[in-house]
Amino acid sequence: MSRHDDHESEALGRFTTAAESAAGDIIRVYSTSFGMATRLLGSRHRQHVRNIYAMVRIADEIVDGAAAGAGLAPRLVAAELSAYEQATNTAMHRGYSTDPVLHAFGRTALSVGIDETLTAPFFASMRADAEGAGHDGVTTVFDGERRERYVYGSAEVVGLMCLRVFLAGEHRTRSQLDALEHGARQLGAAFQNANFLRDVADDTDRLGRDYLAGRSRLTDADRDFWVATVRRQLDDAARAIPLLPKDCRAAVRCAHGLFTALADRVERVSAAELYRRRVRVPDAVKLVTAARALVHTARERRS
Repeated sequence: MSRHDDHESEALGRFTTAAESAAGDIIRVYSTSFGMATRLLGSRHRQHVRNIYAMVRIADEIVDGAAAGAGLAPRLVAAELSAYEQATNTAMHRGYSTDPVLHAFGRTALSVGIDETLTAPFFASMRADAEGAGHDGVTTVFDGERRERYVYGSAEVVGLMCLRVFLAGEHRTRSQLDALEHGARQLGAAFQNANFLRDVADDTDRLGRDYLAGRSRLTDADRDFWVATVRRQLDDAARAIPLLPKDCRAAVRCAHGLFTALADRVERVSAAELYRRRVRVPDAVKLVTAARALVHTARERRS
């Protein structure tokens, strides 16, 4: 390799390091829970998962208020999202972007095989948010097949992206892969449904979106139905965890435990109260959950 090639390789490496740092900053600002879980990942997975989270978080913020907060009209918000999707696709193909977050994501996508079969459904769900963001005071209702498509694109495919990270360089049988993919989708869906319950006030009153009730307000019966749904999805996802590589199980168990704790707290709050405050899991409970995940996984390794 020539001195010129050495310099170019060094320049790319330095930029990639800076880009990954930017991705890490996104997760630190936006999610203490997910950030805690990623710290439990093995070193070969940790940065890749942070890179995925950063990309999807930026897209989510485009449609959830950052662009509108900067004064962009709805049609310009949609245009920003389309431009971001195109830039994401380019980064995945080139492994390079001038946008640090997309550069980090593009390097991850090339490394583990993430492509448009996963990103296209994600951006379709983000477009559904942008197109139905309570314009003119009208609430957009996501129900039936429309809701299933939305949850698949907004959450289940993110689980599948992370699964590609976890399984890079690993071998699994077809039946094991099917079980792991089902578990990843169920875990993503559980996270999304739990967040819908926690964020019902903001989604309804500020964003003009109804993901759960299909009517003016969530009832206690609706809350019970969706909490039970989250629990079934979490139970389903838990069965696939032992099939994961050992160096990512603690992190997945931690995330699973955090959303179990969130479901527990939502269940104890009336539907009316969910419209007045956002339920959260206390930091002390998060730490205990992480410790339990580590202990469980350590025992598993010794067995």
